[in-house]
Amino acid sequence: MPDLDSLLSLLAERSARRGHFTLASGRQSTLYIDARLTTMSPEGLALIGPLALAALGQTNWDISAIGGLTLGADPVSYAIAYASANTSRPLRAFTVRKEAKTHGTGRLIEGPFKSGDRVAVIEDVITTGGSAIRAVDSIRAAGGIVTGVLALVDREEGGTEALNAAGLQVVSLARASEIVARLPT
Repeated sequence: MPDLDSLLSLLAERSARRGHFTLASGRQSTLYIDARLTTMSPEGLALIGPLALAALGQTNWDISAIGGLTLGADPVSYAIAYASANTSRPLRAFTVRKEAKTHGTGRLIEGPFKSGDRVAVIEDVITTGGSAIRAVDSIRAAGGIVTGVLALVDREEGGTEALNAAGLQVVSLARASEIVARLPT
């Protein structure tokens, strides 16, 4: 099984940058983690799918589907679904749009999501938890049962605690401090 050490190294090498940045939450930071540079690469997908599937297997969430707010959650969800394909419990991946389409079916949730599904919300990077909460609200409004949140990276800036306070258990594959420890000085 691919190891977490390799994923942490890849995140540090490809996704983490030092400088002055404004995050999606509006916060200022000297660390930017563009997880998409890892999650959209073949090496990243190959590591993330099995590691995240194993992490989900350690929970008692009993899920049948995974997904989160587009765009960050999408490649992580797809990697997990692919890794689950040949298991006894394959997981269906879906995506939550930021706004419902104004054409076609007008859906907010795309993919094989069904009302009544027990789902884990997927997040690429948690800072405040706002994107995960937005996805949770959309999934619940569509009849989904949210059992927890799986994040690729926890920035360790209060997002996990905010989600816990909202009654959501959070599992993270990596923490920002673990990635920063691998950055060149």
